[in-house]
Amino acid sequence: MTRQSVLAVARGVLERDRGASLHDVASAAGVSRATVYRLFGSREGLLQALDLEPDPGARERVLAAAVELVGRDGLGRLSMDELAAAAAVSRASLYRLFPGKAALFRELLVAYSPMEAILETLDRLGHRPPEEVVPAIARTAARTLADRVGIVRTLVFEATGASEDAAEAIGYVTARGMARVVRYLVEQMAAGRLRTTHPVLALQALAGPMIVHLITRGVAERELGLVLPLDEVATELAEQWLRGMRP
Repeated sequence: MTRQSVLAVARGVLERDRGASLHDVASAAGVSRATVYRLFGSREGLLQALDLEPDPGARERVLAAAVELVGRDGLGRLSMDELAAAAAVSRASLYRLFPGKAALFRELLVAYSPMEAILETLDRLGHRPPEEVVPAIARTAARTLADRVGIVRTLVFEATGASEDAAEAIGYVTARGMARVVRYLVEQMAAGRLRTTHPVLALQALAGPMIVHLITRGVAERELGLVLPLDEVATELAEQWLRGMRP
């Protein structure tokens, strides 16, 4: 049976039952499940080929519910059954979207961290000197995280814990996002535009003050009267970092 023939059968199966599995599709098409996997790689690959979503809005509902439950119980004690109920999806649908806690936490980091926005900034400005790039990255991160302080606090706590699920997710995000920023810093150090030091320490020195400011910003405004535009704060912190990193 050709790929197009399987797609035609799969479309009919999934239009009748959006929760149908690859086994259901294989049975209806009269082929083995291995054949369907070979053609599409995964259920998500099949849905993508058909331009279908597993359940419109399901992914966003799961992520929103997961943030609350992880914040309350931690990733290790998170109940996937409770998460499915909170997101109004079946347990099977939940596992099709996120095969386990590691995959779920990885998507939480991608969805709620500034990583994607920072990568877009680097794509646009990565050829420019640090005096332009670093303040732009700082402002981008600050804007992305401004309304997500509680979420960020939860994710930072989980990311720095000892959970194996969190460690796997951190590895993915590090390889995709943090490594790109580190590579830019290394290139600038090699070009003599930044003082040579361990690039991870340099990144921590840049990110740390911004995270502290975001977490304490509300208290500083209420108790100390420190009311400053967020872009102004991000630029000032970036410029302080640049002064300390000059060769």
